Amino acid sequence: MPVIVREDEIAAVEQDRSQITHLLTADVIGSDQIELDHVAVPAGETLSVALDKKMVGWLQILEGAGSLGDTALDTKHIAYLPFGFSGAFVAGSADTRILFARVPDAARFDENIADMPTELRHVDWTREPVLQSEHDARNRIYMATPGLANTKAFKGEMISYPPGTAAPEHHHVGAEHFQYVVAGEGTAMLDGTAHRLCAGDVLYNYQHEPHAFINETDSDFVFVEFFVPGPCETVWSPGANLCAWLPTGVDSDGRKPAREIGYHVHGQDGGI
Repeated sequence: MPVIVREDEIAAVEQDRSQITHLLTADVIGSDQIELDHVAVPAGETLSVALDKKMVGWLQILEGAGSLGDTALDTKHIAYLPFGFSGAFVAGSADTRILFARVPDAARFDENIADMPTELRHVDWTREPVLQSEHDARNRIYMATPGLANTKAFKGEMISYPPGTAAPEHHHVGAEHFQYVVAGEGTAMLDGTAHRLCAGDVLYNYQHEPHAFINETDSDFVFVEFFVPGPCETVWSPGANLCAWLPTGVDSDGRKPAREIGYHVHGQDGGI
C-alpha cells in the first residue's frame, strides 16, 4: 500500500542549528530507493550537505535563499548533487526551507551514471517550458530529466491542479515515486479510497499502486513528484484518457522558455 507521511506529525532533529525532518527513510517506506528530508535552516546559519560515494541527490529551495559553495540558490532553483558531494549551505538573511533528496547506490538505476558531471549543477526551473494537459487545466514543469541532470537515476516535475481539475487513475511499472505537496490541498484516490493531502504531506507510491488526484478546493493544488529510477511505464486504468502534455510556448513567468519540449504522453518522455 502507498505510504502517506505527515510532516507536522514527525519530530525534527537538530543538526548544525538546523531542524531536519526525515520524511522518507528505509524504515518508513520499506525501500532503499529514495531518502527525503525537509530541512529548516535559520537565517545566517550553515548546514553541512554530504553524500556518500555511491549516492546522488538533489536539493530544492522551498522558501528563502542561500548559497551552496559558490552557487547562489533561491526558490527558483533545483541543484543536482553528484556522487560523494560535500559542501556547506549557508542561509541568507531569512529562514530557509529545503527539500533534500538522495538516491543510495544510484549506479543500479543508471549504467552510465559515471557520465554525470562531477561538480554541483543547478537549473532555474522557472525558465523551463510550461506544459498543458491535453484534457484539462493541469500544467507541468520538469524539474529533473536526463537532459537537465545528466542521469536517468531520477526524474522529477512540478504539477499544478487548478480548482476543479483531476488526473485519471493510473499506476507505474519500473519505478517508485513520491509526491511532496508544495501548496494547497487535494485528494489522492488510492485504490479507490480518498485521502486528503495538505502542504508538507508526502505520498509514496510503489510500483503497480493505482492512484489519481482531485482538487475540489478553490485554490491551486501543487506538488513536486520524483521517480526513482526515471524511466518507467505508466499504465492507465480502463476508460481513462492518456495523460498527454502540450507545449504552451512560455515559461512560468510568461517568457520564452530556455528550451522547447514537444507534445508527449506521460511515461513516454525519455531523453527530455
